[in-house]
Amino acid sequence: MNIPFPDLWIIVSLAAAAFQTVRFMLQKHLATATLSAGGATFSRFLYSIPFILALLAAYLLVTGKPMPQIGAGFWIYGLAGATAQILATVCVVMLFKQRNFAVGITFKKTEVIQTVLMGWILLGEGVSTLGFAAIALGIVGLLFLSGGPEAKGWQLGDLRNRAAGLGLASGILFSISAVSYRGASLTVVEADPILRAAVTLAAVVTMQTLIMVIWLRLREPGEITAVWSARKVAIWIGLTSMGGSLCWFIAFTLQNAAYVKAVGQAELILSVAASTLFFQEKITPREWAGMAILMASILMLVLVI
Repeated sequence: MNIPFPDLWIIVSLAAAAFQTVRFMLQKHLATATLSAGGATFSRFLYSIPFILALLAAYLLVTGKPMPQIGAGFWIYGLAGATAQILATVCVVMLFKQRNFAVGITFKKTEVIQTVLMGWILLGEGVSTLGFAAIALGIVGLLFLSGGPEAKGWQLGDLRNRAAGLGLASGILFSISAVSYRGASLTVVEADPILRAAVTLAAVVTMQTLIMVIWLRLREPGEITAVWSARKVAIWIGLTSMGGSLCWFIAFTLQNAAYVKAVGQAELILSVAASTLFFQEKITPREWAGMAILMASILMLVLVI
């Protein structure tokens, strides 16, 4: 009996989810053991930029193409996306200090729901009845998660606590960064989508590194030195960050983004494994229920949009 081999896009989507899970695991470890939330965020950009620039240079060398021209709006879109992603990553790392790893990743995944809502509110893009049903189901899942493991019932007021606020803020900011990055890449005068993405990624990570250097130098003296001292662990954050970004892009070039996002929800399963096996964290029945409902909501949403 021949077992069909999975399509390449499925393999790289799962690889992207795995890379991303490992990166957040390392950031949680550094943020709780060594670095501040800002330092753990900075480590992602500082240790990924050499690999990203090397990847861009190698691609230009192999293809023989020159650096493409960029449009006037490139730096505006890029700066907006870079700033939003920095703030979103800080929110996620801070959330890891409030709740366990699996719950933190689940809150982050609300970016899928919030992107659809933002498109409907700001751009007037239609949302189907099933889409609204998926969003409503997601809100129920959030209510289960937001009250905390000690909560008995649930109510809308639970969404005002610190953990829920950080989780929802990270989702909004990640959705803003995604839209901004798309806007930046579309201003690159180049037909090759891989080169457009590589140029955008290199420019954005360079801006993020500079922003974080200035911020940490002014607001957290000594943290840059701490990030350098943690390089034996932090360098793996850079590698997994680049690996995840590359795999996501390959998957999006091979298959519809909705299907890629659906497969990418494997990150939630990996986060549960990491939370229980690596961090030795206990997941309560309420949190299990919330994660299951929210995952069902996200899967439903990406299949109907």
